[in-house]
Amino acid sequence: MTGPLQRFLQHVSTGDPREMSFFDHLEELRWQIVKALIGFLVATAVCVYFSDFLVRDVLLGPLRVIGLKLQVLSPYGKVMLYMEAVLIAAFIISMPYTLYALWKFVAPGLLPRERRYISLIVIFTSLCFFAGVAFAYVVLIPAALQFFSTFGAPEIELNIAVDQYVSFMLALLLGAGLVFELPMISYFLTKMGLITPAFLRKYRRHAIVVILIVAAIVTPTPDMVTQTLLALPMFALYEISIFVSYFARRNKERRSSQEATGA
Repeated sequence: MTGPLQRFLQHVSTGDPREMSFFDHLEELRWQIVKALIGFLVATAVCVYFSDFLVRDVLLGPLRVIGLKLQVLSPYGKVMLYMEAVLIAAFIISMPYTLYALWKFVAPGLLPRERRYISLIVIFTSLCFFAGVAFAYVVLIPAALQFFSTFGAPEIELNIAVDQYVSFMLALLLGAGLVFELPMISYFLTKMGLITPAFLRKYRRHAIVVILIVAAIVTPTPDMVTQTLLALPMFALYEISIFVSYFARRNKERRSSQEATGA
């Protein structure tokens, strides 16, 4: 029994004239990318309308809590700040539609019963991503800024350049959003037969080392506070991924048994 990835590759490479050719799939991919870009542009237009709120209340919110201010070091610094805030917010907001467009492209390689779950997959994948973004915004960024502002001699004033702050915030938001996709990644790898719950339990100690390395890479700062705050939920997500893998494997085995019985 082949998995979704194998079926999709077979669907692309088939010589059956009734099926879509390789170039038809490229055309379908192009249209899904266009649709994702349209969704991003619509989200951008909405974010432009709320740009003052995004900059004043969202982007500068963590700084205001700590009592810090941004410095604009170039004549066009404020303009770039607004543009970056709008684009970052539009990317995050349009993520569910982007994921939906991606799954619509993969749909030809799925069985009819699997296609019914596309909406649920998009919802749960989006929720994981938004949970990571929220964790970074509510916990990671304020904790990191608090640590930086109180570190060292009090006579040394912390002045933050706007471009460095935006890069710092973007790295944490997107990094945490991607890290929180670990349970969904575990689900798909289990469905494809690449991992099992036993495999995840066996290499738990190795995973701890990998998690610490990933936390160090994802966080844009070398401090242990931010890296530890990101690593802790990753440990919890790894344990959750073991349960997700267990249920995915059990459902896969049950369906295989039903199909074998029906055959």
